[in-house]
Amino acid sequence: MNAKVGSSNIPFERAMENHGYGTMNENGEGLTELSSTNNYVIGGTIFPHRNIHKLTWCIPNQRDKNQIDHIMIHRMWKRSLLDVKVKTGADVGSDQHLITADIKSKHMANGKNTRSWKQFDIEKLKENNVRKEYTTLMRNKYRPLDKHKL
Repeated sequence: MNAKVGSSNIPFERAMENHGYGTMNENGEGLTELSSTNNYVIGGTIFPHRNIHKLTWCIPNQRDKNQIDHIMIHRMWKRSLLDVKVKTGADVGSDQHLITADIKSKHMANGKNTRSWKQFDIEKLKENNVRKEYTTLMRNKYRPLDKHKL
């Protein structure tokens, strides 16, 4: 979208904070309106960083620099967003820089015992008939794999 949202968050306080870079362009207005309407927050405007960690696009003449790429998150999850930063050292073969986000994830237990593995009584394998039955079962189960050995 090449949306420059700028550093002034007026009248889009719900969609962004005032730690962006530059001035807003027409695409930036569209992005902030979309964010406000759908209850999203523009992550790159939340955290105070030096400009080098905000600028996502630099033309090779090093004169023109902008913050035109953004990470957005739903307002409900804003507290999960720990940081948004641009990594300038990443070699991505482009004039645009890589944006990273640190996100904290918190999972809630559902109250059930969710143990997904079965515990086997291996003491039973000491009995001859159980061991023979188990061996036969495993051989039959994995026999098709023997054909594909290297």
